[in-house]
Amino acid sequence: MFALYYKHVGSVKDDVLSGLTVAFALVPEAVAFAFVAGVNPLVGLYGAFLMGIVTSLVGGRPGMISGATGSMAVVMVALVSQHGVEYLFATIVLTGILQMIFGGLKFGKYIRMVPYPVMLGFVNGLAIVIFLAQMEQFKVEGADGVMHWLAGAPMLTMLGLVALTMAIMFFLPKITRAIPAGLAAIITISLIVIFGGVDTKSVGDIADISGGFPMFHLPSVPLSFETLWIIVPYAVILAGVGLIESLLTMTVVDEMTNTRGQGNRVSIGQGLGNTINGFFGGMGGCAMIGQTMINVSSGGLRNLSGIAAALFLLIFIMFASDLIAMVPVAALVGLMFMVVIGTFEWGSFNLLKKVPMEDSFVGILVATVTVFTDLATAVIIGVIATALVFAWKQARHIYAVVEVHDNGIKTYRVHGPLFFASVHRFHELFDPENDPDEVYIDCAMSRIADHSAIEAIDSLAERYKKAGKCLHLVHLSAECQKLLTTAAELVEVNMSEDPNYHVADDKLAS
Repeated sequence: MFALYYKHVGSVKDDVLSGLTVAFALVPEAVAFAFVAGVNPLVGLYGAFLMGIVTSLVGGRPGMISGATGSMAVVMVALVSQHGVEYLFATIVLTGILQMIFGGLKFGKYIRMVPYPVMLGFVNGLAIVIFLAQMEQFKVEGADGVMHWLAGAPMLTMLGLVALTMAIMFFLPKITRAIPAGLAAIITISLIVIFGGVDTKSVGDIADISGGFPMFHLPSVPLSFETLWIIVPYAVILAGVGLIESLLTMTVVDEMTNTRGQGNRVSIGQGLGNTINGFFGGMGGCAMIGQTMINVSSGGLRNLSGIAAALFLLIFIMFASDLIAMVPVAALVGLMFMVVIGTFEWGSFNLLKKVPMEDSFVGILVATVTVFTDLATAVIIGVIATALVFAWKQARHIYAVVEVHDNGIKTYRVHGPLFFASVHRFHELFDPENDPDEVYIDCAMSRIADHSAIEAIDSLAERYKKAGKCLHLVHLSAECQKLLTTAAELVEVNMSEDPNYHVADDKLAS
């Protein structure tokens, strides 16, 4: 009993300390993404708090952290600039409703259809995005209002503190795991800067994060079809981006922890979090792979870690903004650099020579599109590219074994699926002009898959009919028979009765 109690207390400690570490990392990210979206920093911080607390309480994947994200912020910026922040709140409400409908219809399971090369590209692309996002912290606004790279002593100080942060996070776990390495690094670097009088950028130099508890209010927008016409397109895009990133992040956590999350529950949780955001002045968001990696690697494997992170963030906003303002940005940058190193699949370089070239291409394509556009676009392009590559490879595998019987009947034993990509190759297998009067296509090793296949069969039958010959299909599966029977008005071909899947004609048995 004492052993069980000790284990329980140890788990709580890991979750709470991990949540504190994540909360520190959430501050600059939420502020930065608020600037990207064109809203007040507090809107981003409230969004991170509300997403974190709601998804962890209601529909969170244990260990997964949700908050304001850059992938959704880049979609919001046009809406905010054209119509104002109140339209953003209304859009976030609708976004959440769409996501809850998605989860309620149990569509979350389809994330399992995302191919592994796409997953690999998604992870690597986001690692690059996280790395590039930190580059802004190495810049300072000049007298001309333009951001310039740090130079001289400020740059050396920044690099030194970042390197020290990374060193602490790398070596401390080898000595002890009593405290998360990220939290220890932040505290150590903060003490060095504060008591050593080191002149470097702090969180307070980025934005003022002080505020109160988020207050309920209805979005101040006209209740009209015109408003709906404005917000629906943005809501649909935001819902898609948020769910794709959240469900893919869930899959990453599944692999890291050797457990399995519930995609539909995650979808509902994300939707509820976004809906509440819209009513409490938050910018919404979705799962964050960077903060999730920090959480899981720090021992936060339960929902308590997400709840703790959200509550600590709220405490920072309401009571400890002055203390958080003193935290050096370099410590947080070093923390995120370690996240980048842990997130990027370095083994993918070794896979380049070990997996099909097409899979490597898809992974690189998804990573590149993620960096230059957004995650949803990258994943959609990756899935389409994978499907086209698969279709092309399958199309090359259709062939026929030809048999000519003593009675003059010719049989084509077709191997491979007949679908849109293999239709051209299928037509090349036959010779209506020189074939005998009776021709059979044996489909025991083939499958008629789609409308293009039906049209191909019909076209081939017409060619034989014009040549004064008869074409028969035998050994059709029940599925193919049903497909051709349903399309009876579209295709004219003889389907020999073969209910038991034996030879359709005694003459063929000779």
